[in-house]
Amino acid sequence: MGNALRLLYEKSLEAVVITEGGSVEPRYTTTAPEVSALARDLLNFERTSLVPEDLSQHVVSSRKAQVKWYGKLLQAWKEAKPRPKTPEEVARLIVETLSRHQMADVEGLLEFYDLPHPTIFEEISTGVPTRLPEGVKFEMHTLPVDGNKVPDGDGLYVYVNTDDPRESSNIPRAVLMAAVQRSKARAMKNYARADELRKKIIESGYRVIDFRNEEILAREYRIRLRGIDAPEMLMPFGEEAKQELAKLVHGKCLRVLVYGKDQHGRCVADIYCNGIFAQEVMLKKGLAWHYVAYDQRVEFATWQKEAQAKRTGLWVHSNPEKPWEWRKKNKR
Repeated sequence: MGNALRLLYEKSLEAVVITEGGSVEPRYTTTAPEVSALARDLLNFERTSLVPEDLSQHVVSSRKAQVKWYGKLLQAWKEAKPRPKTPEEVARLIVETLSRHQMADVEGLLEFYDLPHPTIFEEISTGVPTRLPEGVKFEMHTLPVDGNKVPDGDGLYVYVNTDDPRESSNIPRAVLMAAVQRSKARAMKNYARADELRKKIIESGYRVIDFRNEEILAREYRIRLRGIDAPEMLMPFGEEAKQELAKLVHGKCLRVLVYGKDQHGRCVADIYCNGIFAQEVMLKKGLAWHYVAYDQRVEFATWQKEAQAKRTGLWVHSNPEKPWEWRKKNKR
């Protein structure tokens, strides 16, 4: 066994054995089978660059993405001091290493190895404290976001699984009945009837979504990012702002902290995407203004000043028109 592999296994493997053919193989004697399972797969990955064949049944990302995860996990395991011995320590290592990846994938990986969710899971995977900031009325966790559902640089549409306790108790009976009837209509290949019921569900603010090869009922929310105002689509950098936000959230499960609703019925919220604060990204890239009239957070002003100093994005112009002034002038 090479030096790298000995480093990898010195804590999780008690010894090695030499086969009749002269090759070196690990002897798995750890009392925690979950630890041995991951160690064995990391050893195999270092030898072959292959990930477990059936992992795709538990995660949403591609095989190519999975290869990147195992590369990161292999490196993290080698560098860990002390190296993880218990399922809890292994779970923590996975969450910390893959904190910027989709929450659904991290959860799926933990499930694949039958590992517990560590107490730090939510804080690490979302990049925000588990205690809600002052003023937040509630939080929600979305299904993977479709980047095509981002209309501009400070708004988006998201869907939340109605299995969520907060949602399950508030589903209108008519929507539940329509979802059940639609499922039966599709089973009977009565697609015309199924389409009618689908429209009824959508009109009520819900959708039936295919997720992990399963149809689930989800509630739609319109989100307005709190504290920033991006250029309107007809303004300079309007399209760039939209594309940046879409790129940031596409395919990701978001943590949404809702402060209330605006005059258009949108949830005004902070958005966290795999440990990344969406408003921070938009301000630092010069693709939004700090909306001081509605949010006085000091860090927002700081991020805007950084972009201005670097002449980033819309700040390439010395005095770009503000979107609220543009809307007033154009009566929007």
